[in-house]
Amino acid sequence: MTMRCLSLRLRRKQFLPSLLSLLTISILLLVCVKHSYITEPSHIGTDMQIIPKYNIDCSAIYDMDPVEVGKSLLIKKKDVVEIKDESLAYLTSNCTLFRKYRGYDNVCATEEEQDFPIAYSLVVHKSAWMVERLINALYSPSNIYCIHYDQKSSAQFISAMEGLAQCLPNVFITSKKESVYYASISRLKADLNCLSDLLGSEVKWKYVINLCGQDFPLKSNVELVSELKQLNGRNMLETSRPTPAKKQRFTFHYELKDASFEYQKLPVKTEYVKNPPPHNIEVFSGNAYFVLSRKFIEHMNASGVVKDFLSWSEDTYSPDEHFWATLVRLPGVPGEVARSKPDITDLMSKTRLVKWQYLEEQLYPPCTGTHVRSVCIFGAAEMRWLLNYGHWFANKFDPKVDPVLIQCLEEKLKEKQNPSLTTCLRGV
Repeated sequence: MTMRCLSLRLRRKQFLPSLLSLLTISILLLVCVKHSYITEPSHIGTDMQIIPKYNIDCSAIYDMDPVEVGKSLLIKKKDVVEIKDESLAYLTSNCTLFRKYRGYDNVCATEEEQDFPIAYSLVVHKSAWMVERLINALYSPSNIYCIHYDQKSSAQFISAMEGLAQCLPNVFITSKKESVYYASISRLKADLNCLSDLLGSEVKWKYVINLCGQDFPLKSNVELVSELKQLNGRNMLETSRPTPAKKQRFTFHYELKDASFEYQKLPVKTEYVKNPPPHNIEVFSGNAYFVLSRKFIEHMNASGVVKDFLSWSEDTYSPDEHFWATLVRLPGVPGEVARSKPDITDLMSKTRLVKWQYLEEQLYPPCTGTHVRSVCIFGAAEMRWLLNYGHWFANKFDPKVDPVLIQCLEEKLKEKQNPSLTTCLRGV
């Protein structure tokens, strides 16, 4: 058996990294590893379940080595154990242990990072460890992180989020929380609540970025600071002229009604046509996610026009997908995108990379994970594409679908984040 596995490794570079080759190699690898452990789980104490460490070569995954990618396929086909929210809540009950275990005490910020703090608005509702891993991958002691958890979230998830805020001095829970329902105004208000609190914080952040629990960074904090400086006050997000179908979302009045759906309620279209937007505002379409300057947020927070537009958007479908896209087009706002300028699509904006199933093989390669509501949950074979495409963040990631990809992205980001430091601001 040992000689057979060795022979396979010696011949592995002869295989082309096609999906067919990977599947073939996966079957061969199964023979090699069926009596060995692929994962290396660790424990703190006797009953503390923590993030499993997989025996995988992430550099080989990045290089699309067929044997190593095949190995990752085997790992995700096994029964991946979901780490419970309770374990994070328990671990954060001892902040010293939590910070040491997750490496927060060892995080350093360069002088450039200290001079350019970033704010984050995190709207989350499940998978506590995935939220922690997102914060951990982005963490800098100079930044500030606002968490908005759904009031409908489980008690265990809420306890874990409160624990994060207790253990990390620059992480806090928003002062006002919403019960978030899919495609309703509550999703937008969740971000607005965090933005209001972030403006009131002592940290004089330069830009704010909003994320959800299944997002993950593709760039380190050092790289993000460099990229944000290049924006030079401009905002970055999708903003396009709406299609006829998208116009329906804000032309008619919608009512929130009970639905058999993850968020329990859904805005339903009525026959009532809405009045035109206030102040002759031309509505643009985009998505819920943005990179916005502090000056823009300060202007928005004090603007009567913005407040009127928010009120008008209350009964629309998925208002967060037109609200920000429209505001950046308003004449005179900081970092304005002129109405006359061409559309900025989600692929043109570097904010967030998403693979839509119906555009695969046209705009990007096929998903190697799985799909949820036509959105790809990425697999490890997409690691190289993700890191090289140029976007700052991507969605969706799920350790139950492919734990190797998340582990390897964490490893690559740490490599990028740890340059030789002459000055250092310690984590906690």
